[in-house]
Amino acid sequence: MIFVRFFGWLFAIGAFMALVVAGGVALYIQGESAELPDVTSLRNYEPPVMTRVHASDGQLVAEYAREKRLFLPIQLIPERLKEAFLSAEDKDFYSHPGVDLMSIGSAMVRNVDNVMNNRRLVGASTITQQVAKNFLLTNERSVDRKVKEMLLSLRMEQALSKDQILELYLNEIYLGLGAYGVAAASLVYFDKSAPELTLAEAAYLAALPKAPTNYNPYRYYDKAIERRNWVVDQMVSNGYATPDEAAAAKAEPIKITQRQLNAQVFASEYFVEEVRRELIRRWGEKGLYEGGLSVRTTLDPGLQVSARKVLHEALIKFDTARGWRGPVTTIETAGDWGIPLGEVPALTDVPEWQLAVVLSTDGETAEIGLQPKKTPTGAVVEERERGTIRVADMTWARWATGDRRGRKVSVTSDVLSVGDVVNVERIEQDVDGRGVYRLRQMPEISGAMVAMDPVTGRVKALVGGFSFAHSEFNRATQAWRQPGSSFKPFVYAAALDNGYTPSSVALDAPFEVSQGPGLDVWRPQNYGGNFLGPATLRTGIERSRNVMTVRLAQDMGMPLVAEYARRFGIYDNMLPVLSMSLGAGETTVLKMTNAYSIIANGGRRVQPTLIDRVQDRFGKTIYRHDERICENCNADEWRGQDEPEVVDEREQVLDPMTAYQITSMMEGVVQRGTATVVKSLGRPVAGKTGTTNEEKDAWFVGFTPDLTVGVFMGYDQPRPMGKGSTGGQMAAPIFRDFVEIALAGEPPVEFRVPDGLTLIPIDRRTGLRAGGSGEGVILEAFKPGTEPPSSFEVIGYESAGGSYDRPVTVNPEADRAAVTGTGGLY
Repeated sequence: MIFVRFFGWLFAIGAFMALVVAGGVALYIQGESAELPDVTSLRNYEPPVMTRVHASDGQLVAEYAREKRLFLPIQLIPERLKEAFLSAEDKDFYSHPGVDLMSIGSAMVRNVDNVMNNRRLVGASTITQQVAKNFLLTNERSVDRKVKEMLLSLRMEQALSKDQILELYLNEIYLGLGAYGVAAASLVYFDKSAPELTLAEAAYLAALPKAPTNYNPYRYYDKAIERRNWVVDQMVSNGYATPDEAAAAKAEPIKITQRQLNAQVFASEYFVEEVRRELIRRWGEKGLYEGGLSVRTTLDPGLQVSARKVLHEALIKFDTARGWRGPVTTIETAGDWGIPLGEVPALTDVPEWQLAVVLSTDGETAEIGLQPKKTPTGAVVEERERGTIRVADMTWARWATGDRRGRKVSVTSDVLSVGDVVNVERIEQDVDGRGVYRLRQMPEISGAMVAMDPVTGRVKALVGGFSFAHSEFNRATQAWRQPGSSFKPFVYAAALDNGYTPSSVALDAPFEVSQGPGLDVWRPQNYGGNFLGPATLRTGIERSRNVMTVRLAQDMGMPLVAEYARRFGIYDNMLPVLSMSLGAGETTVLKMTNAYSIIANGGRRVQPTLIDRVQDRFGKTIYRHDERICENCNADEWRGQDEPEVVDEREQVLDPMTAYQITSMMEGVVQRGTATVVKSLGRPVAGKTGTTNEEKDAWFVGFTPDLTVGVFMGYDQPRPMGKGSTGGQMAAPIFRDFVEIALAGEPPVEFRVPDGLTLIPIDRRTGLRAGGSGEGVILEAFKPGTEPPSSFEVIGYESAGGSYDRPVTVNPEADRAAVTGTGGLY
């Protein structure tokens, strides 16, 4: 009896203690539950997604992300990939309530042994628990966090479907190499979309969540194979793969085809970086790196490559003509020269060139060692490749001493020494199978080119320098340079828009501007120093006469010229002084190219753009450049209706008749003036050269009815490029070579003559009406109410005191014309 009472007493105490513990656990769980986040927020979860930038033809150009992720709905994730992850992480996912008690019990038993042997504890988290931790909790290793994780998992299973939970997991999980989610990992590891993965590849991705670094095949290949094969075996045991499929998968090596995530269209680095800046300006860094934007740019990959090619060739030609400036650096060649050579930064965006070290010089040849490649982990490969440079392929490399070059190169040691690291370009292979190379050097001169559609403003190609890897500074958009005489068409356009005609005559004679007490007199000069006397405005622009331009600007008034410069977007607030009429202000290549596009577009406003359209992560268009209205463009079918009319509401910056007149005058620049090198294109081209004082800047900006191109060359720190380095000699040939490629196979198109203009034959020298035809007779365009003059009325003749060769001095206070400046020469 006493024995029974004793056990009853123990049972009562045990029951009481159990109730106390249960109550404590209940209170603990209630307290933890009160602090849990709301799991229903996961229904609207939008993970950071990669922004992708495409060229106009759809090619992928670049990707931007802090976490490389592409969100893939569960319906689009292939079953085999799901099965691989379920086998590796949670085979009972579709049957447990969010927490797997059997796995927890097994883990507890294993952890007892792990604690006794000082090994790392193992977990038993289900996929649901991992989602709870990754989305709603921290990575803290504590009992509290584990309890919260389990409670959240139970709630998630009630609020979300299994597929929704799995979708979150497969898109959020980190899989190494910067890839988040299975879609991004498929691309990063294998350069494939998820549905293209093989069984072995899917199993390898499923092997990564536990420890991506530990299964990196570049460092731990055997461990990666072992873990992958374990996942394959689990798939067999779970009925997701047959033994034969498993055997084939295990025999497959892990071959990583790591994807390049920088500019993927060759030569597009400057273009892409400009797009990146624009996206940040509009949507901020978070929008760019997390917003999952889909960006369609205006980039034409073919034209971009061509633009880069012709500009490179011109910069190299100019630079090599001025001699050798020395090696990139020098290294020690004793021992393994590949290690120190591998550390020298190469021009990664100039694949035609390689870095090499001079190993020996022997008369007419020099032996070189080429920079070895690197593994994805950054280690230099063991292979060493050698080649030769012949003295015949480096004769240009006379040592540069100031503006002069040294004596002729007769042996390779005249230029190269052992240990010199130089750039080389492969040209052929010798009889022993070794490469023969040409000596190269990074050009000191720089330049830029922009090609755009003159109607839409779509920038098709943009090159901002020789090498983005060497300098990210974009000379097309960031370099503010004097346009020189390439600004003159806007002075003449202002005149034609305000009562002057192409046959108006201005005086090309000495001209002076008094700049005030104690200051020198400004005397604008023509290139070459000569004067023509009275000449038509057409002659003035064709032959780029500085003094004529200054007289014309004085006659109109510089405030009017400044207003037109603002309208065309060249300068925002141009100082209304006479030297500015010669292009003494500073602007960019993109601004000048766009200004010429306005002329080519019949005087209608053109807004330059590198982006056609931007869509958000859901495919909704949030930006479109073309804002023209077309109400009937989306007709389902043709039922005899007229073609839809596109309403263009852009501002008319310049009278269309004026636009044609100045276009015709710039055609004369190509046919008879300072850019006759472009004439060989054999198609209608209008354009203007530009050269600043001391030949510090060389420009040519021109257009056809379908394409506008701006070209600039000059040193980054402006300095003279040498006598004869004019826009006509340096920039115009680049324009010609590019347009020849860009419009190859396209028939010539004439510039459209606006209604109302009358074409009248005149003597192009005098501007007077001419009868018939003959040398010097051209058809000139006249607006209604204007006609060729019957006698000379010379602009500037009266102010010159009735003399064609007597200097006229302008009072700066009265005429607001004083300022010393450089500007247009030729």
